Amino acid sequence: MYAVQCCKCHKWRKVATKDEFETIRENFTEEPWYCSKRPDCSCEDTADIEYDSSRIWVIDKPNIPKPPPGTERLVVMRGDLSKMDTYYVMPNGKRVRCTAEVDKFLEANPQYKDRFAVESFSFATPKIVEETVSHSSVWKAGKAKKQDKINASSNNN
Repeated sequence: MYAVQCCKCHKWRKVATKDEFETIRENFTEEPWYCSKRPDCSCEDTADIEYDSSRIWVIDKPNIPKPPPGTERLVVMRGDLSKMDTYYVMPNGKRVRCTAEVDKFLEANPQYKDRFAVESFSFATPKIVEETVSHSSVWKAGKAKKQDKINASSNNN
């Protein structure tokens, strides 16, 4: 599910498609979103969804460019709920995980160099809102494992 928060009333509104969400996100700073941008909707209407712990919320950064034509941006939550990973599926079906891999793809497939540039890809990941995650052992295990790595690194120095 995709949602956007109105910049005036701060209510959450569902966004019908991934493409529409990507368009809103790409221009969010220059073109803030308001309930009035949606037909038959106003700030007086009740929120489409409530910000609560009935679902896990992730907050994306604004101004992430829409994926270039022929590519798809995928954001996947890790099984331990500790963080998100961002990938792009390229026109040949290959997944890339960073700008260096985009560079390699363009070098190996020069026919795409005029269709998109490395700057068109953002591997920024949304932030998982911890208070919307049930404090199950899965979440705690993921955080504990991360803390163990930090502690081990500190002890080795």
